Amino acid sequence: MPLNMLKLSVGTDSLEELHRYVAHRQRTGTSFHTTRMVPKRMDELLDGGSLYWVIKGHVQGRQLFRDIEPFTTPDGIKRCRLHLASELIPTRWVPRRPFQGWRYLVEADVPPDLQAGEAALPADLQNELADLGLL
Repeated sequence: MPLNMLKLSVGTDSLEELHRYVAHRQRTGTSFHTTRMVPKRMDELLDGGSLYWVIKGHVQGRQLFRDIEPFTTPDGIKRCRLHLASELIPTRWVPRRPFQGWRYLVEADVPPDLQAGEAALPADLQNELADLGLL
């Protein structure tokens, strides 16, 4: 069973904005996300796991892991590059409290992907429904 990761998309207001950011990073040759901590369970993450993005307090989408590359900066600080698939897969919105860094996400807590033909509501409408506690 694959292990997944949960991370805040800081400064992003919507899944569409994250998609534009991911596309820009790929065009510039920097299609990875750098983190400070190296996951100890890399093999499980690379066995079909995804990085689930929390945007504005809700899990909204995911990207499959392609590779995880630990490295050390020239000044001796250990870091990690998370190489992700270019496709951003929308999920059903699930509320999440703020946290720092990233967290492992076990299969039981994984939000389902939006199914083919299941249209996502516009982000502003989903935000409003979430604020009202209806989502």
